Formats: sequence, C-alpha cells, structure tokens
Amino acid sequence: MTMEEFEGYAYVEGGVCAARGFVANGMNCGINPDKDKNDLGMVCSEAPCNTAAVYTQNKVQGAPITVTKEHLAKSGGVSRAVIVNSKNANTCNVDGIQVAEAVSELTAKELGIPEEQVIVASTGVIGERLAIEPFQAGIPSLAKGLSREGHAEAVKAIMTTDTVEKEVAVQFTLQGKTCTLGGMAKGSGMIHPNMATTLNFITSDVAISSELLQRALDDVVKVTYNCLTVDGDTSTNDMVSVMANGLAGNGEIAEEGMDYQTFRQALYIVMMNMTKMLAADGEGASKFLECTCLGAKDLDTAIAVAKSVVGSDLFKCAMFGEDANCGRVMCAIGYAPADFDIMKVNVMLESKAGSFTACENGMAVPFSEEEAARVLAEDEIYIQVDLQQGDVSAKAWGCDLTYDYVKINGDYRS
Repeated sequence: MTMEEFEGYAYVEGGVCAARGFVANGMNCGINPDKDKNDLGMVCSEAPCNTAAVYTQNKVQGAPITVTKEHLAKSGGVSRAVIVNSKNANTCNVDGIQVAEAVSELTAKELGIPEEQVIVASTGVIGERLAIEPFQAGIPSLAKGLSREGHAEAVKAIMTTDTVEKEVAVQFTLQGKTCTLGGMAKGSGMIHPNMATTLNFITSDVAISSELLQRALDDVVKVTYNCLTVDGDTSTNDMVSVMANGLAGNGEIAEEGMDYQTFRQALYIVMMNMTKMLAADGEGASKFLECTCLGAKDLDTAIAVAKSVVGSDLFKCAMFGEDANCGRVMCAIGYAPADFDIMKVNVMLESKAGSFTACENGMAVPFSEEEAARVLAEDEIYIQVDLQQGDVSAKAWGCDLTYDYVKINGDYRS
C-alpha cells in the first residue's frame, strides 16, 4: 500500500531498530513445529526507556498482559526489552502467570537487566498449555544474536495468520536533533479493538516523559488502532507498547508544546500506517476498505459512523461481491451509536477506477451499474460519508468478508 506523505517526516527502513540504541532478533525455538517459521522475538534498548502501553479490554486477558502490567507498575513505567512468542497465546492456562514470569526471568538474566523492565507478550491459540522448555533453549541464542538488522527476524516471529510483515518507521527533527520512531505489528484476524489491537511494539529515541508518552498513545490509539475492524472479535492478548530511550539527545519533552505535537504526529503516522496494513491483511481479505466520515459535530460521532460502516458484515460481504448496494451502507450508518440527522447524509464510493454517489440527503440516487462495477472491482475501496452537520472528520479501516475467512477460522488450531 502507498504510504501518505507528511511534511517534515521521512519514512526510513528498520522498523523497531530504526531508532538509536535498539536491537532485535527472531528465531524458531520449537513452539511452532514448522521450523521455517519464527516463533520467538526480542527487542532490546541499550538504555532504559520511558514506556507507555494500552491493553485489550476483553475480560479474558492473556497471562503476559497481567505480568507486563505488574512489571511496568513496579518499574515506574520503565522498560528495556520485549520478549514475544507466537503460536500460543498463553491465555486461559492455570499456569500461565508462572510461565510468563519464568519467560521474563530468563530474558532479564540473559540481558542483565531487572525483570520488571521486561515486556512479555504472546499470540496464538487460546487455552493450550505453553511449555517453558522452548524458551529455556531459545532465549540465550536469541539474545546473543541481537542486532540492528534483527528487526526483520523479529517481525516474522510475531506473525500468526499474517501473510506479510508489518513495519513502519519515520525520521523527524526536534530541537535540531534527528529523531526516529518506528514499530512492528501483527494481526490478521480476531481484530475489533477496545484500547488496543493485536500486538504492536513501537520504539523511539526521543526523550519524553512517561506521562506525556502515555497521553500521546492514548490519544493516537483512539483514531488509529481503535478505528480498525476485521471481524468484530476483540482478542484476549491485544497490546500496544511504546518505548522511548532518549538517545536522540533532545531535551526531555515534559509539556504539551510544539515538540510534543511533533512527536505525537510521528506516533500517529506510524500507528496509522500499521493500522492500514493490518486492515489490508485481514484473514482471507481480497479488498481493503477505508471509510471517511466528514461533517460530524464531534470526533466521537465521526468515529462511530466510520467504524459502523467498515464493521458491517453485510457491507463487507457486498464489497467482496462487488455489489453496489447502497442499502448496506445506509443501514450501517443508521445503527451507528451516535446522534445525527440521517436525512442530511451523502455517501460516495471511490477507487482508483473512479467514483460514484450512492446516496444524497439520506436517499438512494441513480448511478451507472457499469461504472459502479468498475469502481468496486479494485482491491482498495474508499467510502466517504458526509453527515453535513459539522466540521469534524475521522477514518476507520477494515476489509471485505470472504469465503477464505471461514476456511481459515474453521480449522484455526491446525
């Protein structure tokens, strides 16, 4: 997918290792029986990092989330490393906490850091016991192989049903210093977030206080990851963490001025692009969907409407079938949890092949079925909903619903 350009920000390679002082690695340690697939990843900073995180609001939460919360509370929001495995979520297991703590202890010992400075995460099948032996065998060699180039192996280690790696990094200037912020993400199914989505690890060399780092993450997650839906299911292991080690050399950002806004925009660029990558790689997806809601009276209304459209199973099916059924769009807009006048709403659908208006002032309007077919035949579809009742806008992202989604989830454990 083409990444939107932003003035003052340049895309760079390196993912979680793009920022100064970060190294990473990934490998197969035996959790995944397919030896060609990485199942264990690590990210480490040479200096302590102020750290912010958000987590799933599902009442069922993976043991790694419980342990990570405890670690960051104990360390005062400081971390040095991430250890993450795929293939097994370590969720709903009677010994899950003990395993997550043991993995953290192994990591801390190998890196020579306090255990409470380890972020631990897992993704994969829920309800299957996770053995500690693969970690005991793998973590020492994983740590020894840490490097600036290791981001490529680390991002592979967090993939489950993902078909492509998801990494983004940007460079920008603060106080005359070149700064970098980058991240990696995983996720293809079980995506309908509430405070986070899938697993996302973000690193930066900016000096910023823990309080403002958390504030920036809370603000940006609302308009990025929380505006993503693939299938309406919120995972048990969702986590977004941001680590900032200050090695860029800028004076610490401790108040909401221009420097904070510059950092926040960098965080938005990385998280927004990874959100779009997650949507495009939805399980079984053949089309990427982006809905923009314009003319809303407030941000919550705009988000609610946009998410309602991309989250509608009927609309997603219509996009898979390339069916220009305006009723699917209007129905989804109509049950959005927000207050607005439906009789003022306009809807347009667009792709690189062209565009057509489906509704004006809440009513269907005639359009060329041939032109609509050309528009919907593309693999990226953009929906514009104009409420005409304000000046606030928001975007939401998703994908179509295909036969392959059912096939993938019909035998997920195999």
